[in-house]
Amino acid sequence: HDNNFPLILGGDHCISIGTISAIKTARKDTAVVWVDAHGDINNPARSISGNMHGMPVAFLMGLVEGANKLPGFEWFKPTMSPKDIVYIGLRDLDQDEKETIRKLGIKAYTMYDLDRLGVGKVMEETLDYFKDRKDIHLSFDIDAIDPFFAPHTGTAVTGGLTYREGNYICEALAESGKLASMELVEVDPSQHSGVEHAQTIQCALTLIGSAMGKRLL
Repeated sequence: HDNNFPLILGGDHCISIGTISAIKTARKDTAVVWVDAHGDINNPARSISGNMHGMPVAFLMGLVEGANKLPGFEWFKPTMSPKDIVYIGLRDLDQDEKETIRKLGIKAYTMYDLDRLGVGKVMEETLDYFKDRKDIHLSFDIDAIDPFFAPHTGTAVTGGLTYREGNYICEALAESGKLASMELVEVDPSQHSGVEHAQTIQCALTLIGSAMGKRLL
């Protein structure tokens, strides 16, 4: 139903192959804001690590040849085009991913861009880019947040979003009136057992609250 707000909790980021496929099938014009340290647009044929959670965008865009021939993927059809997505927070990309993002002309804000422009300007430009879209889906990987604030994730990378920058992204999307669904992934309390896991969980809950409309005042 159009007035429902799907909130999905992962799990690693490969769940987006299913979640975004479903959302784009139901709401075909949905745009995607992908907040992540990583591009997740690796191709299985060329991936260095072979990790499935580094490939969902490649699957969703139809860059994986014979994807629906993989076991359990008989249902799958690509649902996304390069114009459907904006990346925010990138800082750990394989060379093949960099070339793919450039080649496809995907709008992407790295941490350099966040430093240069500020998160406010980045969100202003993102919402302007999607000004003709009715719905936006937020796909938020907790590793987009710097591990100083959210250490409990499998592929943490230093130099990420601050706690407030992450929340501002969610707040700006909620305030736009276009945020129609969200997934939050890669929270893993089993990582970094020497650090209090409530720190990352609380950060994740705050991000969800901001996306659902909670405000400071």
